[in-house]
Amino acid sequence: MHKKDFRMRYLHVYVLLFFSMAVQAQRSIHQIRPRIGLTLSGGGAKGLAHIGILKAIDSAGLKIDCITGTSMGAIIGAMYATGYSADSIEKIARKIDWDLLLSNQLSLRNVTMEEKSEYDKYPLELPWVNNWFRISTGFLEGQELWLKFAELFFHVYKIKEFDKLPIPFRCIATDISTGDPVVLDSGELVTAVRASMAIPTIFTAVDYQNRRLVDGGVVRNFPVTDVKKMGAEYVIGSNVTNDLLAPDKVTNVLQVLLQIAFFRESEDTRKEVPLCNVYIPFQMSKYSMASFGETDQIIDLGIQRGRKLYPLFKRLADSLNAIYGTQSLKRELLKEQPVKITVVEVKGLELTSEDFFLHSMDFYRNHVYSVANLLHMVRRAAGTRYYSRVNYALEPLPDGTCKVVFDVSENALTFAKIGLHYDQFNGIAAIFNVTSRDFFTPNSRSLLTINIGDNFRIRGEHLQYFGRLSNFTFTPSIEFDNLSIITYSNYIEAGLYSQDYLKIDGKLDYSTSRNITFGAGGRMEFISYTPSLTSSLEFQGKNNFTTSYVFFKHNTLDRAIFPRRGVKIDAEGDYVFAQNPDVKSHPTGASSDSNFSSEPYQRILFNEEGYLQLSRRASILANSQAGINFNYTNNTMNEFVIGGLVGTFHNQITFAGLREGTIYSPTVAELQLGLRYQIFNNSFITARANILFNNFFTTSSYFSAPDFLSGYAVTFSYNFALGPIEVSAMYCDQSHRVIGYVNIGVPF
Repeated sequence: MHKKDFRMRYLHVYVLLFFSMAVQAQRSIHQIRPRIGLTLSGGGAKGLAHIGILKAIDSAGLKIDCITGTSMGAIIGAMYATGYSADSIEKIARKIDWDLLLSNQLSLRNVTMEEKSEYDKYPLELPWVNNWFRISTGFLEGQELWLKFAELFFHVYKIKEFDKLPIPFRCIATDISTGDPVVLDSGELVTAVRASMAIPTIFTAVDYQNRRLVDGGVVRNFPVTDVKKMGAEYVIGSNVTNDLLAPDKVTNVLQVLLQIAFFRESEDTRKEVPLCNVYIPFQMSKYSMASFGETDQIIDLGIQRGRKLYPLFKRLADSLNAIYGTQSLKRELLKEQPVKITVVEVKGLELTSEDFFLHSMDFYRNHVYSVANLLHMVRRAAGTRYYSRVNYALEPLPDGTCKVVFDVSENALTFAKIGLHYDQFNGIAAIFNVTSRDFFTPNSRSLLTINIGDNFRIRGEHLQYFGRLSNFTFTPSIEFDNLSIITYSNYIEAGLYSQDYLKIDGKLDYSTSRNITFGAGGRMEFISYTPSLTSSLEFQGKNNFTTSYVFFKHNTLDRAIFPRRGVKIDAEGDYVFAQNPDVKSHPTGASSDSNFSSEPYQRILFNEEGYLQLSRRASILANSQAGINFNYTNNTMNEFVIGGLVGTFHNQITFAGLREGTIYSPTVAELQLGLRYQIFNNSFITARANILFNNFFTTSSYFSAPDFLSGYAVTFSYNFALGPIEVSAMYCDQSHRVIGYVNIGVPF
């Protein structure tokens, strides 16, 4: 630390002591302790460095009397003002899933089981509004952010005047209609903090006390003036923002918009800095507002800075205690008590009814709810996909019960969705989807998906919900695939087939929770298999059969793409009735009547994938698959197809080391283990190894499959706006070949 910095800090202490003695002399009878104010600037992710300053203040035993903050400074300042210690704020900040909080997504765990397979699948979703599909604004509602604030500040829901918080508090927002700063000192703390951080062009504006508000950083990012107005006679100011970007650093549209948006803020900060008695600037040019991937590093940087300031804060605290006596620094959160809700109000409903909304949450009047209950119910409603945002406020009533006010933003009932996909098996494809709710019948979802490219695929589905909680469903569907399939002999490409596959399906299921469903169904399958280039033993012809089945599904994955924790299980038991094969084999040309069985058989299908998060960046992957056809020796056209890293078609068993369709087998079991590590934001490296067993129950009379396979893959992945890009190198011990594999986007 420079000697000049030390001299300036000691000078501040001496000035305060002189000031305090002067005040004491003038107030010879009544000693009034000078009020210490704290101001925390905005700055997005960089604002997490404020935590280190709070830790130093707590360690020094310095009592803060009033706090102001903007944006991230408002979040951290509000937590400190409501009773959280700096240590507890640090623990919370390190554990938070910032990617989820700062997105328009729910955790996949809160989405209904029937919706999980379609959730977050398409990079472009266009809502049907005013008789046309419109481009989304791209603004973030931040559903999970609202709920995190509701959780963090539940213990002070009764306090509507911010001066009555354990430490008086103000946060700053900007009136979007006038451009004026708005000092928020009363109302719902959750809404006030959310308004203070509504960064223009990123987050939606917030309606608050008859005003539409955005981030206070637009006009006053460092609100020292406001803490002085609260009576602070000595101000500590922590500022994590840097000057406006140099011209050569403004390289995209977002930076241009943000640069323009914060012109006034930069000028205001220059006026606010001289009002501080202790001014703490941070040099954080290597980080940006969006650097939440470096949360730990930013917090550590703040802690290092706080350690250097600790001697100053300690001398200040000791001097005040020597003059005015020791003050109690005991910081306790108000005890969180469940609330009885007797009155409910729902705002914002147009497309759905209040009964439907309350039933989707399983909400009852005159019941007692904890904060965990309320958050669970809100996530239940959002997980139906009818609502883009659901937040709530509690209003105490004279009889000791509460009124809850739900503020809801509805999704459009119809969306057009677009995605792109490429891999070596499917080729390049554009995927178009139209999803509509309540189109044919109330409380339903209908969709049509078309895959246009090297392979043509189409699927239609109608999902009908029943029951108060909509946990019973009936789902009829139809799907047609036309696939070009390469066949292999001794791991070398040997033939090319065209397969037409038609499936007509209907199933009934019951969901016990958002993570478990089971049921039964039946389907009719029609398969046509036509060779273009034949190899030593191939088939030509068609088959059709009817299958009845029971199934069980379990899904606790946290994300649809690159999940980090959770388990997904799909298990199914089938009874395949008598078939109608009309098949000839090559080169013999034998007819189905003399060679191919039409007898019924049974089958089991199982697929499990699990993720265990080791750290913020690393996760272990585990995948097990099994497919068993019983009594299948002379049957055909329902084998399991081995190969590929991404599951894209029916009966596929993925295997790191082989391409799709390399091996066909009636009995398969596979186990895979891997490690994924996030090397940069949205960039991952994954290493995996797998083993596979064939022929342990049934052996095919027509396909030759090795009893054992082992293989490996290393994958580099990047998750960008249009979906994941994955580039892999694979090796199989049995083929002795290294092959490449590319997957772009999410498959049909």
